[in-house]
Amino acid sequence: MRKSDVTRQLIIEKTAPVFNRKGYAGTSLNDLTMATGLTKGSIYGNFSGKDEVALAAFEYNLAQITTTVAQEAAAATTATGKLLAYVESYSALFGTISATGGCPILNTSVEADDTHPALRKKASDAIRSWKKQLERIINNGMETGELRNDIIPEHTAITMIAIIEGAIMIARVCNNNNYFSTAMQQVKLMIANLEQSGTQPIKKNK
Repeated sequence: MRKSDVTRQLIIEKTAPVFNRKGYAGTSLNDLTMATGLTKGSIYGNFSGKDEVALAAFEYNLAQITTTVAQEAAAATTATGKLLAYVESYSALFGTISATGGCPILNTSVEADDTHPALRKKASDAIRSWKKQLERIINNGMETGELRNDIIPEHTAITMIAIIEGAIMIARVCNNNNYFSTAMQQVKLMIANLEQSGTQPIKKNK
């Protein structure tokens, strides 16, 4: 990598958790220089401005989650296994997600909804991509006969996303991780109920 590429990557990695915790509006230039140890000139010599840093930071934060989830889903051999991979991955990552300020999709969606069109589009694209992935899994499961044929893939996908994102938010705001675990248990039951054979028993978390 060229020196400029190394510097850009350092800026992204160091500022990503700052943007995720403080948001776009709450993150100052001083925060960026403090996080990176670089001067204003060094940062803006590699990026056109705060907007470009924020967009790159969002992509970085998102990739920390989606890469793990995609790997787990790809390793599963059944539709239900792939759907459960999302639950298990988010459950395994929940501690890290919570410690670094929450899910970047939710954080960015809330802050940028009416204030930052470019960031809002990034968050919207992430949700749409997630929805399409789930829909693809469900459609494949229906085609192979593993899942019921009366499922509406879009409805199921949106419900899963809403529960996972909502559970992260509620658990963090209320400082109670059990709320997240309870919500994930319900998602597991929902996935089991998609199977052709009907609802399968799910063991309760200890």
